[in-house]
Amino acid sequence: MYRHLLIPTDGSRLAARGIRIGVRLARALGARVSGVYVMLPATPRAYDETAIYYAGISARGWRHAFEQAARKALARIEAEARAAKVPCATHIVHHPRPWRGILAEAHRRKCDAIVVASHGRAGLGGLLLGSETTSLLAHSRLPVLVVR
Repeated sequence: MYRHLLIPTDGSRLAARGIRIGVRLARALGARVSGVYVMLPATPRAYDETAIYYAGISARGWRHAFEQAARKALARIEAEARAAKVPCATHIVHHPRPWRGILAEAHRRKCDAIVVASHGRAGLGGLLLGSETTSLLAHSRLPVLVVR
């Protein structure tokens, strides 16, 4: 059935729940996991909703801070997989659209399915904030398990 699951993380408490469930599913299926953290570009090319700006921090400082956050978030996947004795690899991906980075990594790693946590925002909050999970579901050809 599924032999390779992709588990995206943003380092949040909610993502930790998705990690736990994704690793448990992998163990039950005898599958391996790949963890991915999508980092936004340090130097945005235009002013749009994907741009993150911090006063007083250089692009190099921004990149270093977010790489540390990415490694910490991915370490949680590695620890969960190690405890469950599930083969695991982790990757940092740079992409201005997290959902596209997730799909590209799933394709690159030849994953069978994606296990992602979602905040489940609906209504005006979902409209204003957008939803990476909604975009992922709309564009993925792979099965996506959404954890809430």
